[in-house]
Amino acid sequence: MDLITTREQLRAIYKAPGGNAVRKELRALDRHCRNFIAHSPFVLIGSSDRDGNADVTPKGDRPGFALVLNDTTVAIPDRPGNNRLDTLENILVNPAVGLIFLIPGMNETLRVNGTAQLTTDPELRERLAVDGKLPQSVIVVSVRAAYLHCAKAFMRSRLWEPETWVDRSTLPSLGQMLKDQIEFAESAEKTDEWLADAYRRSMW
Repeated sequence: MDLITTREQLRAIYKAPGGNAVRKELRALDRHCRNFIAHSPFVLIGSSDRDGNADVTPKGDRPGFALVLNDTTVAIPDRPGNNRLDTLENILVNPAVGLIFLIPGMNETLRVNGTAQLTTDPELRERLAVDGKLPQSVIVVSVRAAYLHCAKAFMRSRLWEPETWVDRSTLPSLGQMLKDQIEFAESAEKTDEWLADAYRRSMW
């Protein structure tokens, strides 16, 4: 395998980025970025720990669940999950994060890079409540760069085209996969029932 180990080697096989690709990077959220976030029900958060071990976690809720506080600050509520807290613990030791906001059916995405902090500020948690249920904590991201990303990855993958979607019945259930991976004592069916009940009881 021929490995690329230097920037010079890498740049030798790629063209220089076009002027617009460079110029489109903003240092604050303009009206288009803010509008995109207001319509997005889903964001991917990339983070890493102090040793550089990387993680990406999804956050999703009703459209606009991520709240733009001002032109350089976005608040993302942390809803109930599995309590691994990979992203949150990473932020405590390495605040650098990368976000990708998606809007269903739209091939373009919004990328936001910055630094994050965690808060349990009562007023902010109240603003991010759903049906009276407050998030356990809030990720507050200070924006350092923001730009709209082109559609090529989504066009190649045809992600939003239903005719390309896999028939879910051709894949094992999560309960079956977990049973195979970590040898749950319960049957796959029981595990799936437990998961469905957990989803019903602890979505917010």
